[in-house]
Amino acid sequence: MTSAHLTLDPAFRTGTVDRRLFGSFVEHMGRSVYTGVYEPDHPSADEDGLRTDVLDLVRELGVTVVRYPGGNFVSNYRWEDGVGPRESRPSRLDLAWRSVESNAFGLNEFMTWARKAGVEPMLALNLGTRGPAEAVDLLEYTNYPSGTTLSDLRRSHGAEQPHDVRMWCLGNELDGPWQMGHKNAHEYGRVAAETARAFKRFDPGLELVACGSSNAYIDTFASWEATVLEHTYEFVDYISLHAYYDPVGCDVDSFLASAAEMDQMISAITATADHVGAKLRNKKKIKLSFDEWNVWYQSRFAGETSLDWRPAPELIEDVYDVTDAVVVGSLLVTLLRHADRVGAACQAQLANVIAPVMTRPQGPAWRQTIFHPFAQTARHARGTVLRVEPTSPVVETDRYGEVPTLWATATHDEESGDVVLFAVHRGREEALTLTAGVQAFPGARVVEHIVLHDEDTTAVNTAEQPERVRPRPVDGTKAEDGLLTVELPPVSWSMIRLTTR
Repeated sequence: MTSAHLTLDPAFRTGTVDRRLFGSFVEHMGRSVYTGVYEPDHPSADEDGLRTDVLDLVRELGVTVVRYPGGNFVSNYRWEDGVGPRESRPSRLDLAWRSVESNAFGLNEFMTWARKAGVEPMLALNLGTRGPAEAVDLLEYTNYPSGTTLSDLRRSHGAEQPHDVRMWCLGNELDGPWQMGHKNAHEYGRVAAETARAFKRFDPGLELVACGSSNAYIDTFASWEATVLEHTYEFVDYISLHAYYDPVGCDVDSFLASAAEMDQMISAITATADHVGAKLRNKKKIKLSFDEWNVWYQSRFAGETSLDWRPAPELIEDVYDVTDAVVVGSLLVTLLRHADRVGAACQAQLANVIAPVMTRPQGPAWRQTIFHPFAQTARHARGTVLRVEPTSPVVETDRYGEVPTLWATATHDEESGDVVLFAVHRGREEALTLTAGVQAFPGARVVEHIVLHDEDTTAVNTAEQPERVRPRPVDGTKAEDGLLTVELPPVSWSMIRLTTR
């Protein structure tokens, strides 16, 4: 058994927990929408065709904001196709995922779903094959009360009150040559700036997300952000980050250390944004929207050209095991550790497509392993993120060199008195004894310790065994004489909740 140590102190703070860190993503891709969140003939469907079993799981997951309708899909999407009477909506080819889009589910259906799920909408604009004019039309349709052609059109479609969407993504991954309407940084920066200028004129309080790099390995990483922000800095509030972590073709220790790459990526883009702000002599701090992140067995996907044209195909329905869930837990720790600059994040995606929630058409819905660390973190991470600097043994990885076996963060909610420690043990051989100094929280006592761990790290949840992997309570964890002592099993994610009340 090895040991690690850290100290929790309310005087050392990173930032405030933004509830938007616990976002998700619904794209017209595979079965994310159709037979995912929307299936009118499902036994659980409500009067709007929404699967109530999925809605229940979304509420349990604790999702706060959902990005829609893409993703790659949005860059060839006409929003007008998805509004009005369903019988009048056209079927279109989705060039992103080579599928046939019925448009039976569109903007107003999504807004109804978001209201029932209790989530904030984050809408993405098509700045690939379309531009500022079409974006402003969508804004008028969505947010203006009445008395104009497009606002009255919305009212005629049954949405009498404006949707009042506050957060908008200025396109998606337009740095990528796979994207419909792919642009270089100057081309995109100009279009994004003009769109943002118009949106801020409509409502200066709207929050706008400029497209950052689609991944950290593309040749234009960081230089793309620098150029885009030179065009848009005055108007936007966020720059986006996207990252997926693939277990295939990677040694296990490197995969378990995926958070090291996310951590470096956030630091790099924060520095890039601050450099542009200094260059422009603009004191505003651009925040980061990590609005696509997850584990994705991407190397198993043969690519879009391998797909046949058909509606809502089964696509990228990865089944997640215990190791994947521990990695997801470590990525959540990383987002919290950067709470001073990361103001929003969306795990991609919500249902069926690389998702925490799986469904069968006409059948059940269940929680994947990755559901659990997300749900527990969303439920308990509140208040202030404490600056936590653990000391622990290291593990050697092929991809990142030496990384600490312990990856941790903590939050302090002054209102409730809760202090919550989130800890990931990335080591595979031995348990780790963690001692945490809590002297700065007099009288702190352990309320709850749960751990996600299994001797079989390849264990998964299925429709037949939906509870095979789930967090389990740990007895005996105590805080005494200002010291919390916790045993962390190998390849595990833990949540330890203390109270000062």
